[in-house]
Amino acid sequence: MHTATYLLDIAALGCLMGMLHSDTALNAARRKPFLAAAILSVVAILSEAGTVFTSPEHLDLRSLHIFFNTLGFALSPAIPLSIILIFDRGFLRTRRFLLIPTLVNLSTAILSPSFGLFFSINAQNQYSRGDFFFVFIIAYATNLLLLILITVEVGRRNNYPIAGRMAALSFFTIAGTSIQLVHPAVYTTWHCVTLALLLYFLLMSEFDSSFDALTCLYNRAAFDQAVQQMGAGEGFSLIMLDIDDFKVINDTYGHECGDGVIKTVAAVIRTSFDRDYTCYRIGGDEFSIIGRETEREVLEQQLETLTANLAEARAVGNPLPTVSYGFSVFPGGKVLDFSRVLKEADAQMYHCKKRYKSAGGEGRFSD
Repeated sequence: MHTATYLLDIAALGCLMGMLHSDTALNAARRKPFLAAAILSVVAILSEAGTVFTSPEHLDLRSLHIFFNTLGFALSPAIPLSIILIFDRGFLRTRRFLLIPTLVNLSTAILSPSFGLFFSINAQNQYSRGDFFFVFIIAYATNLLLLILITVEVGRRNNYPIAGRMAALSFFTIAGTSIQLVHPAVYTTWHCVTLALLLYFLLMSEFDSSFDALTCLYNRAAFDQAVQQMGAGEGFSLIMLDIDDFKVINDTYGHECGDGVIKTVAAVIRTSFDRDYTCYRIGGDEFSIIGRETEREVLEQQLETLTANLAEARAVGNPLPTVSYGFSVFPGGKVLDFSRVLKEADAQMYHCKKRYKSAGGEGRFSD
């Protein structure tokens, strides 16, 4: 029974590693942490299997029994950390002190065969927990708690629509692994970790596919999905933006310059709006922003901030055009006709563009 379940978990993690190699939707920067988590999990599963098969009930190999217990205790707390890096790659660089529990656990595990800290195995190859087993519990629990906190914080900070599912998966991982800590004979930990990694992969692949590769804003598919999920309950605002004379920019300066302009404008858009707004690139030089704000005066102030930020970027030498924009507000509490909201925002945007055209469009782009 144990052999079959261990082989299934390892096979599933092998499939995950294969998908990491071939998947094109997942952000490339997430691949190494995913791969590290999968490899660590395989090693931990093999370690647990080793403790089972080298026990007195099977092969009765004391030296290997000690080795596999040491390896399992040393590596297990590192797995939640590798999962954290999937969401926040700068986590360890800025908070290295949070590695202390993991390093203490590693040292204690290495010393356990000599001093019986985490475990001891007597001459008859019988396993028993040591007096310092609580250090392993603290290290593992701390890293699992960090997994919860970091995933929630990353989701909140970046306004990710999957923050709830990220947190739920983290809770699932904690619940599943805690069972074996309380009841050592119930081997649930690595089944839960394997399933959680597969679910994390599916979730993050779907999530990463909702971003535009050039600008890192949400793409048109994500915009359409957000529109489909809208209801009549809460009010929202819709802002439509379009880069002025973008075709002229491409024809005059080339597509490489055009791509640079789009990236810079997108970056200014992203920094000009707070977490109450979600920014999308919905076409070549077209952008959309959906926000929770429904006060027109506040929206106008936000757009003035965007204009000022573009002017500031232009003043320091960036070859930037201006943008035309329009917005519409849905107050909520009635049947939503999104096409009407979109039509109003588009009409305002094109009216803005006409004013620019009639003014001659001078000074709208400089290099």
